[in-house]
Amino acid sequence: MSSLEIGIIGNCGFSALIDRRGRVVWCCLPRFDSDPVFNSLINGNDPEHGFMEIAVENFDRAEQHYEHSTAILVTRLFDRSGAGLEITDFAPRRIHYERIFRPTMLVRRLRPLNGTPRIRVRVRPAQNYGAERMPAVPGSNHIRYLGTELALRLTSDLPITYILREIPFLLEGTADLLFGLDKPLRRPITTAAREEYEQTHKYWRGWTRGLAIPFQWQDAVIRSAITLELCSFEDSGAVIAAMTTSVPESPGSTRNWDYRFCWLRDAYFVINALNRLGATRTMENYLTYIVNIVVSASRSHLQPVYGVTLEERLEERKVETLAGYRGDGPVRAGNQAYDQIQNDIYGSIILAVAQIFFDRRLAHPGTRALFDRLEQIGQQCIKLYDQPDAGLWEFRGIARVHTFSAVMCWSGCDRLGRIAAELGLNERAAYWHSEAKTIRDVIFERAFDVARNTFVGSFGGDEMDASLLLLHDLQFLAADDPKFVGTVEAVEQALRKGNYMMRYIEADDFGLPEHAFNICTFWMIGALAAIGRRDDAVAMFEEMLRCRNHLGLLSEDTDPRTGELWGNFPQTYSMVGLIHSARVLSTPWEEAF
Repeated sequence: MSSLEIGIIGNCGFSALIDRRGRVVWCCLPRFDSDPVFNSLINGNDPEHGFMEIAVENFDRAEQHYEHSTAILVTRLFDRSGAGLEITDFAPRRIHYERIFRPTMLVRRLRPLNGTPRIRVRVRPAQNYGAERMPAVPGSNHIRYLGTELALRLTSDLPITYILREIPFLLEGTADLLFGLDKPLRRPITTAAREEYEQTHKYWRGWTRGLAIPFQWQDAVIRSAITLELCSFEDSGAVIAAMTTSVPESPGSTRNWDYRFCWLRDAYFVINALNRLGATRTMENYLTYIVNIVVSASRSHLQPVYGVTLEERLEERKVETLAGYRGDGPVRAGNQAYDQIQNDIYGSIILAVAQIFFDRRLAHPGTRALFDRLEQIGQQCIKLYDQPDAGLWEFRGIARVHTFSAVMCWSGCDRLGRIAAELGLNERAAYWHSEAKTIRDVIFERAFDVARNTFVGSFGGDEMDASLLLLHDLQFLAADDPKFVGTVEAVEQALRKGNYMMRYIEADDFGLPEHAFNICTFWMIGALAAIGRRDDAVAMFEEMLRCRNHLGLLSEDTDPRTGELWGNFPQTYSMVGLIHSARVLSTPWEEAF
């Protein structure tokens, strides 16, 4: 049965998800949002194709770990006699001619352990979202898989006939498999695999050494940082929400969405995490992606989500050829959220791009021309802050004036005032600070419940929303403001389930939500720490660490009863939340020893 006990490998161009027994269960080629050639993760419990497996006969047990501070995954499989197989998986990434070299290639290095295990290799790529298996054409040391729109190649020093016919055989020595686009290998197989491994290992060790991390929970932060990096599409700078589509938020909920795109609502939080980590190259690339959206936005209109190379139309459709995660459909490709009205995104964009005007490390500082573009987006904040929208959570059948959307519009105006002051534009600074004050006053008037001493989820409403926990992080309220303390306590009372947080608890377009939303739990951790309840925050954080899978990764949601992970994987928002919480809660380095 499918589970989220899986690991990710990648090189910021493509990625693959590998389960505990070394099966490649998800891989879209040639990029994150492409047709998944390996799709068994969301194709029921016993798919006929859409996977790549190196199985040990008479299987007994498995072990799996990442090589220290890298994106290189090691899986060990043992049979009942104790003989074993080690699989080392990675996607090459290295410096070549002063540029990043990241071929569309999955490398699988095999090594026998404790004797000569008997193995079976099965390579069954699919096409057209699992509709059919790619036909295989053998060569001397390779197999070509010829799809209608994509051609792939497996090159190996294993017997090609054994792979084609899936015949069990003894693994008597080391071997390598290189799988990717249909390009001939111009080097000896073993040499190519060894060199790519050495250079990839060197790259990731160097990258992690450059990270700024907290004193406590270092391994968890490093793994989250690497995963966040793997979710970036280097060619454009986009950072996608997750690698998968249609892993349900909860069983039978039909909350099965395609997350292989870039949401503007995430932008500020991702930029903030990358900044704190010191991952400035990735941050700058992502800012470039966002600025491209800003300068190309039609009439300053922004949509909530874009494709990895700035695609605007992400038409959503149901995929009938894939059964779904554990058979729990539907499977969807595309996301109709692109045509929703979400007014928070205007503030999100301004908050993210503000980094350019203040960070002296960046190669391309903010200019007056860019500020002028941002002012057009700021005008949308003024126009829309008190208008109904689908909100942060993308309600498909509910429109309200969401408090979070209004606060984000306030944030956009507030930051424009700060940017203008930085540029010496005093008149514009006064204008934007005045507009921010007007919005702030309206939010206090229409979204604060005096009797309950709390902000509420929408203007004139009484529902609670986990996004209210961000009022301090967004600098709308001070941490010691009684209104913020009251809001945190009200949200906690309404939405906390044990050590987990719900987004909201009212019925939406798909009924009552069942599972906790991981980023909301991290928001609560930050809010508790801010109001002085550090012990409570640490207890909740350590529970979230226990909920990570065996490799330290998180998805979107958690079952508050069992701690099981659900939702698309790995979730960028969740990894960003972990990084932020660890930084807030950790003992400072200067006090550590």
